[in-house]
Amino acid sequence: MTPQEALFKYTLRLGDNALIQGHRLSEWCSKGPILEEDLALTNIALDNIGLAQAFLKYAADIEGKGKTEDDLAYKRPERQFYNHQITELPIGDFAVTIAKQLLISAFEVPLFSALSHSTDETIAGIAAKGVKESRYHFVHSRDWCYRLGEGTELSHSKLQQAIHDLWAYTGELFEMAEEDTILLVAGIAVDLEELRPLWKETVATVLTEATIQIPEDGTMHTGSRNGVHTEHLGHILAEMQYLQRAYPDATW
Repeated sequence: MTPQEALFKYTLRLGDNALIQGHRLSEWCSKGPILEEDLALTNIALDNIGLAQAFLKYAADIEGKGKTEDDLAYKRPERQFYNHQITELPIGDFAVTIAKQLLISAFEVPLFSALSHSTDETIAGIAAKGVKESRYHFVHSRDWCYRLGEGTELSHSKLQQAIHDLWAYTGELFEMAEEDTILLVAGIAVDLEELRPLWKETVATVLTEATIQIPEDGTMHTGSRNGVHTEHLGHILAEMQYLQRAYPDATW
């Protein structure tokens, strides 16, 4: 893998994570438990879509084949997406969405904070904007974890189950692939293993205060670094890419 190929795949992965997570959160639009939360989740979805657009635009520039960010979003098959599997899981109930947002945002805050110092100026610039948004996403999910965990018996049990079900997807967040190793040497990428202790401490602090039991690490789901996904990503892409595939290169 050449440095350019590594940078392309790495930037794709960052864009794909934001794109798929944004798509999932958009499913809450008009379905939030209260109006304020409907707006909050929709805005977080828009933050992710904006981040995805920036990263995928840069990826298209790196590839140098005349593509746009829309081409990368709407014309790639499932095996060419590299988003973490946790982002593509169904939104479930409100507790599932909040638990997922906590686990993801607790990872993204230190990730984007570190990437804002990347030697790649474009990645650093996008990450500097992303870390500000991720901090808000984390605070939002953290505060809801407190409410759900210390709320009713039902809200507590739903949040506990959501954390239990999602935990096996968190190991993948810290996997280093060939592109990570290549770019780490150049000061572009981040050593994900170094982020794990901070992530664990952050998540453990929130869950403990929310009276939620922290799951033990066990067998973790993996594969997204090689384009292997759950059955859910195919359904997302079928919906997201339908118009572009039905009417190729259509313009408004």
